[in-house]
Amino acid sequence: MATTSSKKPVKKKPVHRQDDVPVRKKPVHHEDDVPVRKKKKAPASAKHKSKKKRGKILLFILEIFILLIMMVVLYGVLKFEKVGKVNLPKEDIVINPEVEEKVETTMKGYRNIALFGVDSTTGALTKNTRSDTIMIASVNLDTGECKLVSVYRDTYLNLSNDSYNKCNAAYAKGGPMQAINMLNMNMDMNITDFVTVGFAGLADTIDALGGVMIDVDSAELQHLDNYQKTMAKELKRDYTPVTSTGYQLLDGLQATAYCRIRYTAGDDFKRAERQREVLLAIFEKAKSASPSTLNAAVNAIFDENKIYTSLDISEILELVGEITQYEVVGQGGFPEESMRTTGTIGEKGSCVVPLSLADNVQWLHEFLFEDEEYSPSDAVLEYSDKVKADTSGYIK
Repeated sequence: MATTSSKKPVKKKPVHRQDDVPVRKKPVHHEDDVPVRKKKKAPASAKHKSKKKRGKILLFILEIFILLIMMVVLYGVLKFEKVGKVNLPKEDIVINPEVEEKVETTMKGYRNIALFGVDSTTGALTKNTRSDTIMIASVNLDTGECKLVSVYRDTYLNLSNDSYNKCNAAYAKGGPMQAINMLNMNMDMNITDFVTVGFAGLADTIDALGGVMIDVDSAELQHLDNYQKTMAKELKRDYTPVTSTGYQLLDGLQATAYCRIRYTAGDDFKRAERQREVLLAIFEKAKSASPSTLNAAVNAIFDENKIYTSLDISEILELVGEITQYEVVGQGGFPEESMRTTGTIGEKGSCVVPLSLADNVQWLHEFLFEDEEYSPSDAVLEYSDKVKADTSGYIK
């Protein structure tokens, strides 16, 4: 009996139970038969069904996961289509010939992007509005170090069409293309990309990040809420008055109003400094933000009425994803403080005048690219002479 019982699990399968009787020659209810049959039949069938069920569940989860990924990608594409995206024809961007050579030497490894802030609450970001904020962001791609330079909006320069006026008129007349060419031609730059934001885009980005820390002084306090009231009315949103001075958390509308203040000591030079202060505060807040907060900030400006840019969605997402790797190590203004003056230049009005455009360009390249031996291009020398000829009769 022991021998017969030991053969059963090896020689017989549950599906052939009808063959058990001739071999064992025992009644079907024998006490040795029952446990053997139960051990071999039920567990094998249950294990097979359980394994099959788990396989179906895993397959279902995988399908759902893939579907979610596709939905996220589709959402990103659809969302980006709302952004004011423009492709700037490379052949229309002016870069002075000597700069093309510098791209392979002292300017190699740097990426330069133009940042424009326009005086608009109605989504007029493409042109027909002057750029109150003009900045150059220069990024060392090898080190992640960034430098910011404000180009003062009233600087008397070639508008890229051989007419001379306040440089912020370039954006109003020809949009970002003309504004980029203005920067490249007058400053020996090689900018090919830009980002433009209006009041709503800046305010919403700051709100999505949870506000920024800014030090408000007494002279600024009296003007801050006046700008808030104006923007709140145009944007059809409420505002919260700022009632005290000191280092404090400002929401989006408050910080945007702070950027606009110009009627204090320092005039427009101080305003440009405030703009850089807010941009740096946004940058630092973003570096410590969670992925969900960063996503909310990106979502806040993904609208054609809030942002206008030449950057692709992949580039924007890459910049956001690598934000912790960047560090702002320097900032300044153009023309440089010791090489500028102001004056009313006839019908052009009050302008910022570079005492020597060529000297300022030399300073700019030393500041951005650490090129102490830089020599301005022939084009810059020509524009420098023209600026001096146009303005010398109006300034002391």
